[in-house]
Amino acid sequence: MPAGEPGMGRDFDGRRRPCHRRGPVPPSVRLVLLLSLLLPWTALSGPASAAKRNSRRADTDAVIQAVVQGGAVPAAVSRLRFLREEAYAAREIATTLRTVHEERLRRNLTAVLAGLGTRAAEPTLAGLASDEDSAVRMYAAQGLAKLNSRLTQVLVPLLEDKSSGVRREAARALGASRNPKMGALLVKTARKEPEVEVRAALLAAAGEAGDAKQAPALKEFLASDSESTRFAAARGLCRLGSPEGFAFAGKLLGSDDRFVRRQGLELYEGVSAKKASPALKPLLEDKDRALAAGAARILHEGGDASMLEWLVLASWNAKSDEKLAYERELETLQLRDDRRKAILRKAGVAQ
Repeated sequence: MPAGEPGMGRDFDGRRRPCHRRGPVPPSVRLVLLLSLLLPWTALSGPASAAKRNSRRADTDAVIQAVVQGGAVPAAVSRLRFLREEAYAAREIATTLRTVHEERLRRNLTAVLAGLGTRAAEPTLAGLASDEDSAVRMYAAQGLAKLNSRLTQVLVPLLEDKSSGVRREAARALGASRNPKMGALLVKTARKEPEVEVRAALLAAAGEAGDAKQAPALKEFLASDSESTRFAAARGLCRLGSPEGFAFAGKLLGSDDRFVRRQGLELYEGVSAKKASPALKPLLEDKDRALAAGAARILHEGGDASMLEWLVLASWNAKSDEKLAYERELETLQLRDDRRKAILRKAGVAQ
C-alpha cells in the first residue's frame, strides 16, 4: 500500500472502502466518558448506605418491641450493640418509656437503656435516677456509671436512698465520675453505712474518684474486722496509687492459693498501666494462664494498647484447654472480629 494512502476495507456488499483512522480522543471527551461510567455508582452509594441504616433501625425497633412484649434484657442489649445503633435505640427507648407504665416493663427498658453505653442515653438516665421505683433508680445509676457521667448532682441524693442496691450503684457511679470532689463525701458516707456490700462500694469508689487526700482515711479501714471492707479499702488505695494498697495486693499475689492470687489481681482493676506494670507484667509468664490473661486485660484497660495484641496472639497459639482463658478476657473487652483479623494479619499468622 502506497505511503500516505488510506487503508482499504470491505463494506457489507463486498466493495472496498477507505478505512479512516480515528485521531486521539481529546481530554475533555475522556473526562465526560469517565464521569458517565462513575456517576451511576456514585449515585447508588448514597441510597445503599441509607438502605442499610434503615434496615438496622428497623431491626432496632423490633428488638425494643420485643422487650416491651417481655423479651430478655441481656439478649436485647447484645443485639442492639451488635447493630451499632445505640444512640437511635436510646432515643426510641426514651420515647417508649413515656407511654409504658407497667412496672416490670419500665424496669426492663431502663436496664436495656443502661446497658447501651451511649451518651445519648445520659439525659434520660439522669431523669430516671429520681424515679418512684427503686429498681429503675438502681438501673439508672448503673447506666450513669457505665458512661462515667459527671452528673454527680443527680447521684449524690441516692447515697441516702432507702434501697441498698440504689446506694451501692450510686456509689459506683460517683466513683466512675472521676470527680475528686466526691472522695470526701464517699468516705464520710462509708463510715455510717450499715450494709457491708454498700460500704465496700463506697470505699472503692472513694479511691476511683481520685482524691489522694482520702488515702489516710482509707488506710484506717485496712484494720477493719470485715474482710470485704479491708479488701475494698485496699482497692481504693490501689486506685489512688498508694503503696499501702499495692503492698496489700502483693501479699495476695504471693499466695500459693490461685483463688487468693486472683483476688490480688482484682485489686488492680482501674489502675493505670504505668502504676500496675511492675506487679502485673511478670504475671504474663505465670503458669496460671487465667491469671496471665487477666493481667493483660487490666494492663490494656489501664492504657497499654500492646496488651490487646498479646491477648489475641496468645489465644491464637494456645492449646484448646487454655484458649478459653484468653477468650474470656477478649470478650470482656468486646473485641470485634475485624480488629482481631487485623491483628493476626499484622502478626503474619493469618490471611
